[in-house]
Amino acid sequence: MKKGFNRRFFLKASALTAAFVAIDKTKAVAMLPVKAAVPIKPIVISTWDFGVAANKAAWKVLSKGGRALDAVEIGVQVPEADANNHSVGYGGFPDRDGKVTLDACIMDDFGNCGSVAALEYIKHPIAVARMVMEKTPHVLLVGDGALQFALENGFKKENLLTKESERAWKEWLKTAKYAPVINIENMPGNQYNHDTIGMLAIDAKGNISGACTTSGMAFKLHGRVGDSPIIGAGLYIDNEIGGATSTGVGEEVIRNVGSFLVVELMRQGYSPEDACKEAVMRIIKKKPAVAKEIQVGFLALNKKGEYGAYAIQKGFSYAVCNESKSDLLVPGKSYYH
Repeated sequence: MKKGFNRRFFLKASALTAAFVAIDKTKAVAMLPVKAAVPIKPIVISTWDFGVAANKAAWKVLSKGGRALDAVEIGVQVPEADANNHSVGYGGFPDRDGKVTLDACIMDDFGNCGSVAALEYIKHPIAVARMVMEKTPHVLLVGDGALQFALENGFKKENLLTKESERAWKEWLKTAKYAPVINIENMPGNQYNHDTIGMLAIDAKGNISGACTTSGMAFKLHGRVGDSPIIGAGLYIDNEIGGATSTGVGEEVIRNVGSFLVVELMRQGYSPEDACKEAVMRIIKKKPAVAKEIQVGFLALNKKGEYGAYAIQKGFSYAVCNESKSDLLVPGKSYYH
């Protein structure tokens, strides 16, 4: 009898205890202060010194509550239209056949993306890339097909080969030698200038978008396409995590699916800078001899608005613009100092 009594008593006591615990938990939850969500403030970052002017244009959109997608498209159009910028858009140096061919891609917070490659005669390839994203079931259009699509949708056909670029091309033809020079995009006045603008932005709603556009390597083989228009290589956005973009020798970025790698590393908990560094180290570990002679850099922005960059060689810089930092040019860290 005693054993049975103890068992019944134990069961009753356990039930009462559970009830009290449930009540206490309810009260405890009700008493806890509700944490207000920390608002994500708009920010835009982009590669190289010409990103400063591009950021200004993008910030005009972001500061008025505009969408990050609109901001990055408008922002990168600034260097695309600059005849003095020989690495992006109008004024870009031609390929070895004297043709200016442009590459660009864009990606929004929903994972939608569009790109164009080897596009001729259109000053703003980023706008065509966005139209590919929004008006077609495709991601990438190239060459004559991309031009046909642009013209059918109201874009104007223009000669993109400026007199200065043509002179540089004719001078290059005397030797017809291509040898990449590290950080050439940071050397004013050097005729063999080539690189990319990659831009990442967060808007007032906390959504991320990105854009990347370039005229590619100066005097490249006709038809050559680098990483800039390749989703996952030159640019990648995941609105839950962040975004990344790249600059430098695109072939090595493509081989390592660089921007996608950076975002996935941030998903694992890496900071933007550490994620960029790890992506750079993958390139160095695979091809150490090649890495000594080239530049590749990554720029990343996470969902919290934190940003960072890392490059193989010193000299890489990026521009930052938000409500407290305007026209800020930041030197990126590098492996070879």
